[in-house]
Amino acid sequence: MKKIKMGAKTFLYPMPVTLVGVNINGKPNYLAVAYCGIVGTSPAMIAIALRDSRYTNTGIKENGTFSVNLPSSKMIKVTDYCGLVSGRKVDKSKLFNTFYGELKTAPMINECPVNLECKLIRVLDCGGSHEIYIGEIVETYAGEECLTNDLPDIKKISPILLSIYDKSYWEVGVYLGKAWGIGGEFRPE
Repeated sequence: MKKIKMGAKTFLYPMPVTLVGVNINGKPNYLAVAYCGIVGTSPAMIAIALRDSRYTNTGIKENGTFSVNLPSSKMIKVTDYCGLVSGRKVDKSKLFNTFYGELKTAPMINECPVNLECKLIRVLDCGGSHEIYIGEIVETYAGEECLTNDLPDIKKISPILLSIYDKSYWEVGVYLGKAWGIGGEFRPE
């Protein structure tokens, strides 16, 4: 396969689209975020990267909490809307049915199949366009209808995936095989 140099790009695929929830001035606010990922399992940790100018940053820093909500593909329009408009100008608190968990200050979206309730552990400023927020996941919530054998089912969740450079949203594709298992079928030549 011939390779073509493309410069320093963030071509990590797929990027799950999430809705990050925070309380600001006593109201829930939600922002669409695709720059996120799991960074540890014990304790369970997640990182989100937000431009330093985002209104959401204020809520995370004030409360020391945030939520990461995984919307389904059925929520594509409202999810994209949450990334298009700023909570500084538009009240997004009424867009969803909000609930709170253990921390009491991390608003979560009832309509989302999966919700991660997070306690802020660290803010990293790496000198670039984004600040990185690392949170410990203190509780996970999942809709019963999205479970198979008591575990989240990716097909039932139907997460939104982002292809950033062509600005496209996608759904999950085809099942390929069992993780930590299918490699056992590989035979080096």
